[in-house]
Amino acid sequence: MRRYPSNWPDPQPYGLADARWDLWPREDNSFILPLELRPRDEELGRVWIRDTYVNCFVVDGRPVYVATGTSRVPGLDKAAPWNDGIFVWVAPSLKGPWRLADTTGIRPEAEKGKVWSPEFVGENRPGRTVVAPWQEHWYDGQARRRGQTWAPEVHYFRGTWYVVACTGGDALKSGSFLLISEGGVEGPYRLAEGNLDKPFGDPVKKEPKYHIDGSLYTEGDDAWLVLHNDLYAKFRDDMEDIVPTTNLPTFQQTPYTPEPYLEGAYVFKYQGRYHLLHAAWSKTSTDPDGSTGYTYLPGSAQERFQYDVIVAVSDNFEGPYSERYTAGVGIGHNNFFMDRSGHLWATFFRNPAGGYWADPARVDDSAVAGVVRLEWTGPEGNRLYVERRNRGHLLGG
Repeated sequence: MRRYPSNWPDPQPYGLADARWDLWPREDNSFILPLELRPRDEELGRVWIRDTYVNCFVVDGRPVYVATGTSRVPGLDKAAPWNDGIFVWVAPSLKGPWRLADTTGIRPEAEKGKVWSPEFVGENRPGRTVVAPWQEHWYDGQARRRGQTWAPEVHYFRGTWYVVACTGGDALKSGSFLLISEGGVEGPYRLAEGNLDKPFGDPVKKEPKYHIDGSLYTEGDDAWLVLHNDLYAKFRDDMEDIVPTTNLPTFQQTPYTPEPYLEGAYVFKYQGRYHLLHAAWSKTSTDPDGSTGYTYLPGSAQERFQYDVIVAVSDNFEGPYSERYTAGVGIGHNNFFMDRSGHLWATFFRNPAGGYWADPARVDDSAVAGVVRLEWTGPEGNRLYVERRNRGHLLGG
């Protein structure tokens, strides 16, 4: 009997997507987190969230689970053209109870759980910036509010809580930034010195746009920023900025030909290997026998199918990384994490922007705070897949 599950043969040629049902979140391997509702959630009956992020940290000898993601405001059906910042939930266990971070002692009049918002610009003081001018809400010619925050992550590193997030395409400048807590996970947070004038990294195409989807990777006493689909930089020891600040290095990857648009880069280390995650849309294609297949390669007359997570593996943080494989169907723009018992999980949210979960029959079940169990194929296979069969594990942590 094999001790570990085996790697699946990859669809050929390189760049085809694996859409098999076993790689989907299912009732036997996943569940939706019971996050505490905010007033805006009462009508829907659950939290609407994109880019779901969950992690587990040990603080003072006890596990602290955190959850966050992209939010929307009442009256809008998506997180654009504006939203009102970052909410955080905490729990003692993966199953909960999941409570909004208690921010009432910091801002008694604000909505509970909101740890940062462009609305907090009035808290700026000499020597302490909470909201930079480029992060503030603004109004277009029709007096419509614009500017939003996407894809936040919460991290606990060297005894301090951090949030890394990015401003979206409707902001004055789109790009990634770092918030540093001066208290607990609830804050109060201030902006890192390196983001007082701009997001991290280099402008993309023109000044208002920088690389987005910032992620934080830590190992020992060192921390790195992971930007968009291929860039990284090490943080200074004081975590106030990255080095270098421009002309950032790139991961050594095995790209597709041609390379599609990728986002949601995230690095997860397990059993001595580095796993580089990307979010990629699988799209319909036609196989040689005329049947329908799925590909990550760009092309004409394609329709979006699922927002997948694809993963590459390396012995080193910077690479070189292996060819990518489909680790989970429909769980893209996520993160991998380990619970207090050593079990591996991935997050998912069911992207309502297109494809399978945009169908009117399914869209009401999209934008969720989901977690799905992972399985490791051992030291020889070195892959992490969505758990492909029900092994009788209890879903919990």
